[in-house]
Amino acid sequence: MRRVLLVLLLLHAPALLADGTVGVRPLVPAPSASDVKSHDAEASTAPETRDVLLRRWVARVALAQVRKQDAAWHPDQRDCAGLIRFAFRSAYKQVAAERLSTPLWRDGRGRPSDFADAEVLLQHSFQLLGRDDATRESLRTGDLLAFRQEQDAGPIFHLMLVVRPEDRAHAPARVVYHPGEKGAAVRTGVLHHLATEAPLEWRPVPQNASFLGFFRFKEWMS
Repeated sequence: MRRVLLVLLLLHAPALLADGTVGVRPLVPAPSASDVKSHDAEASTAPETRDVLLRRWVARVALAQVRKQDAAWHPDQRDCAGLIRFAFRSAYKQVAAERLSTPLWRDGRGRPSDFADAEVLLQHSFQLLGRDDATRESLRTGDLLAFRQEQDAGPIFHLMLVVRPEDRAHAPARVVYHPGEKGAAVRTGVLHHLATEAPLEWRPVPQNASFLGFFRFKEWMS
């Protein structure tokens, strides 16, 4: 989607890379290898609930796609909804593989399905939390931002995945998303910057008619 490029320009700024070339640097960098190792060490020493572990793995898988898209993520499914499906399925494989004995998602008729596009995910597998600032502050890893952009050929839905550190003082919440174009890279940026600096059509605020709201996976609502 060409209009998503407006968001890319906001969430990413030109930077001078180590080799002297000009590149793109996310406003919030992906975790380093040492950060991941430290995170793994904490997980191995402290008992965690399934919910915490699933969210942690969703974040880990999503952020890994920013650095390099996993070969296991089929190229034909690399779009905004495909990133959500891949991150969630990968997390369940690690934490609760038995859940995958039946599909995670629902199709347009509400039947179990391994595939659902962005619109169908919102209709049948995720639940609206709200659209206001208070809801944005309460978001957790794995929650979604959803937009609907009206085009001549019909509406286009776009999803962004929230990644929020368990210790909120450690780092700001960010969004991770695929812009939709074939061969495009997965992007990441600061949620607060998106809400305050993006063109209005991409701001997750009540004043934006294109913003559908914040959503949470229905199985994680309890």
